[in-house]
Amino acid sequence: MAALKESSLTRRNFLRQTALTTTALWLGSQVSRAKISSPSNRLNIGIIGTANRAQANIAGVSSENIVALCDIDDHYLSAAAERFPRAKTYNDFRKLLERKDIDAVVVSTADHTHAVATIGALQSGRHVYCEKPLAHTVSEARLVSKIAAHHPHLATQMGTQIHAGKNYRRVVELVQCGAIGNVTECHVWCDKSWGGEGRPVGRPPVPAYLHWDLWLGPAPERAYNPDYLPKNWRRWWDFGNGTLGDMGCHYMDLAHWALDLHHPLTVEAEGPELNPDTTPAWLIVRYQYESRASKSPIDVTWYDGGKRPELLARGKIFNWKNGVLFVGDKGMLLADYEHHHLLPESDFRGFAPPPPTIPDSIGHHKEWIQACKTGSPTTCNFGYSGALSEAVLLGNVAYRAGRKLEWDSLSLNAKNCREASNYIQREPRRGWII
Repeated sequence: MAALKESSLTRRNFLRQTALTTTALWLGSQVSRAKISSPSNRLNIGIIGTANRAQANIAGVSSENIVALCDIDDHYLSAAAERFPRAKTYNDFRKLLERKDIDAVVVSTADHTHAVATIGALQSGRHVYCEKPLAHTVSEARLVSKIAAHHPHLATQMGTQIHAGKNYRRVVELVQCGAIGNVTECHVWCDKSWGGEGRPVGRPPVPAYLHWDLWLGPAPERAYNPDYLPKNWRRWWDFGNGTLGDMGCHYMDLAHWALDLHHPLTVEAEGPELNPDTTPAWLIVRYQYESRASKSPIDVTWYDGGKRPELLARGKIFNWKNGVLFVGDKGMLLADYEHHHLLPESDFRGFAPPPPTIPDSIGHHKEWIQACKTGSPTTCNFGYSGALSEAVLLGNVAYRAGRKLEWDSLSLNAKNCREASNYIQREPRRGWII
């Protein structure tokens, strides 16, 4: 497909392609208004991935014209086609992207095909909404951001839906107004566990309704096994990134936003003994950043699979299964998706929060639709969310490399650990070069 031939991602040429200043990727500049194919000023949208997480994304854009549907599972595809009988159906998203009447694309596939589908859509001139994380590897996330920066007229949004919530906005305002003073630590934890126990055994036949080779896409050649599909693919490095890849972009988003973080300086991780095939049952990742606002060092620690901050274990904060804790020199701020508390509560009795300064969102999907039509900004554009995805994925790189990484974000290189390059990028399967 012509749209995927503009650039080729290989171990030999990736760093050459991505040698650009990261500042341009961070800026959420406005996009210029793009022509809409439909005379009704409704977007013609192509849907890549139609079931599970995709259902919510489809609901979020169903006010527009759904003109094309793609899925590798014929049962899922048929169910979606019943809802949108005028939409043409595809099993191969590369065929969908060959159409000329599609304005925008929603990508809700497994992680390992996020980048190839998203880059194909961008290079063929489509606005893109892509689920998190933005890509399967750090290098892919950087390439997606780079290509989006080269197409500033296209609206982009990563699926960190909670970013649009009011609670996150109020937390960001409290941190940035200095309610808890100078923040030097942030702890982020999630109770989920996507850890696996080795590669599935046996070679059952591929069901007639499933297009297995298309599902594999750029991933290594593997025999079909029902353990992979439809939902457990996150447990295998070939396709997913475990709990950190699943939930990191949601919870670390709050830390990145409130503390104005970009790329970490160092990353180190601990977890169970490394399995070359499957993601860990638990993980603790320690990041060190320099705040872009205050230029002061900030330590951010991620915990999953039941691991939690020591402050929680000692009963110093509420016993939440999932949360983000900002630690400042004047107090602490604990938050999750819907709630937040200033701690110790006795120190903040009578505290008056600052007037809201961050406007409420019209809705995560609506932001993107409006941006496609008017050129207005999105809050999780690929400049912002690309850097967030890179940081999340670097936690897995540090775990798999088994060393603390001294990170050079400009060259996409761990200065002290050559082994990390094996996990920063990977060679796509033949026929799926991006």
